[in-house]
Amino acid sequence: MAAAYRLILASGSPRRLALLNQVGIEPDMVRPVDIDEAPRKGELPRALARRLAREKAEAALVRAERTGEFEGTFIVSADTVVAVGRRILPKPELLDEAAACLRLLSGRTHRVFTSVCVVTPKRVFRQKNADARVRFKRLSPDELEAYLVTTEWRGKAGGYAIQGIAGSFAVKLVGSYSAVVGLPLYETVNTLRGDGYPVTEHWLGQG
Repeated sequence: MAAAYRLILASGSPRRLALLNQVGIEPDMVRPVDIDEAPRKGELPRALARRLAREKAEAALVRAERTGEFEGTFIVSADTVVAVGRRILPKPELLDEAAACLRLLSGRTHRVFTSVCVVTPKRVFRQKNADARVRFKRLSPDELEAYLVTTEWRGKAGGYAIQGIAGSFAVKLVGSYSAVVGLPLYETVNTLRGDGYPVTEHWLGQG
């Protein structure tokens, strides 16, 4: 019976898919959702990550119910927010935005907040948060220019991808590395297991 459960990843992020694969989970469906990710006035970084993860899960549930895909299915969604103090950094699509983010992060410590939301087949929402402190080296003009050329920053919270070239910028990371990448594995796996998703069966090729 447990092996009949399916899983929807409500994200188009290759990073989140790769992280699930890393722990032996292959989603049955990948269904990205499109929501307004703009912070509300006065909204704090952790609260923003939590709200957006929940809203993504809610949108994915509505669509899965409408298309008939939800029966016996778990949904996993997540959101990551990078902040310096209370200042929330964007997920830049434009070069100037990315350059501004990286100049701000250069030589200082910032916070990364990721929230994961799991919807169970009984329509119960489970949410967990993880975070990390990351200190960047001081980036030289040449390093900044070269990194911007790679476009690795595009659509990434804070304008960088820690699992790529920007991993060489991190002098120190305290907290959940997988949360910085985009999906906190400890929180995700334990939440799924706690509600009956056959995680270890997937490790054994039985899921």
